[in-house]
Amino acid sequence: MSITQQYLVDAYRARQLGEPLPPAPGAHDLRLVRAWHDRRRFRAVLAGRPAHGPVRRALRLRRTLWGRTSRADRAGAGTGR
Repeated sequence: MSITQQYLVDAYRARQLGEPLPPAPGAHDLRLVRAWHDRRRFRAVLAGRPAHGPVRRALRLRRTLWGRTSRADRAGAGTGR
């Protein structure tokens, strides 16, 4: 039995018993994928693994544009020390 057929059977039974209809197949897929992704990223942070994806690319770009110097080094460079 396919997912659609099972949904139709469940919807029919719910109507017959006066219960609320079950959610349609795929109704919460996007929410589930977002929750799964957020949980994986959170667990990665807790485990101390580095950032991936757009965050990592942004950090790499920042290092490329401004070098590896810290703010203190850049602030001291302009004062003639």
